[in-house]
Amino acid sequence: MAISTDLKYKLYEKAVQNHDADIEFLNDEFKRINGRDPLSLREDFGGTAAMACDWVKQGKEHIAWGIDLDSEPIRYGVENHYSRLTKEEKERMKYVEGNVLKSYDFKSDIIVAFNFSYFIFKKRKQLVEYFSKVREGLKDDGVFFVDIFGGTECRQELEEETDHGKFTYFWDCDSFNPLTEEVQYYIHFKTHKDGKKYKRVFSYDWRMWSIGEIKDIMEDAGFSKTITYWEGTEDDGTGDGNFFPCDVEENCESWVTYIAAIR
Repeated sequence: MAISTDLKYKLYEKAVQNHDADIEFLNDEFKRINGRDPLSLREDFGGTAAMACDWVKQGKEHIAWGIDLDSEPIRYGVENHYSRLTKEEKERMKYVEGNVLKSYDFKSDIIVAFNFSYFIFKKRKQLVEYFSKVREGLKDDGVFFVDIFGGTECRQELEEETDHGKFTYFWDCDSFNPLTEEVQYYIHFKTHKDGKKYKRVFSYDWRMWSIGEIKDIMEDAGFSKTITYWEGTEDDGTGDGNFFPCDVEENCESWVTYIAAIR
């Protein structure tokens, strides 16, 4: 069953993204690393660039760019996020329909590649190339942040569902090739009001990368230091949403965390 463009991105953003938490984490960690507040953000694989739009709302000195190859999510972002900014905020937020592997004529305090978007690069040399371009795009004390997921379940062919009140979100690991680490994921949605299930709304043909591999590649790309984070836990063992630098942790069925690379 086909899904409209507007509904597609609306459900995705509600199910997957939490910009308030991400921006708070970026601000806190950049200041901890550099002793100053970050003012500029480049959102790679930005899609609708909702985070970049939220970034400029923080203050009159904050600027942001959202880079993506696909014009469809950019159009949605312009109509649903950029349009809600003030005239002055719009002047500090720019959409770039382009390739993250290109060089750009601006530099940023922070560059992010979230939602595991860089997993699209399946070869090590491709990631070295991308991370090297990121490093070029950072200011002298800039920091590159990525999120990453793993755990014993991430390579199993299974479908997980999460109830979000008015809709259900499905994360589907359709296939995994242990010889190449290539995996096919899909996102499905089911709206509760009409009971419609929209299958394969988003498709991800990725390579699964480990934290160790990503840190090594960041270092090969010229970054001076990497920091890994882990999420704290509630009494019942679930994540508490607070991430802290860490070097040793136990594996679990499923985890999501961050890596920072310092220019």
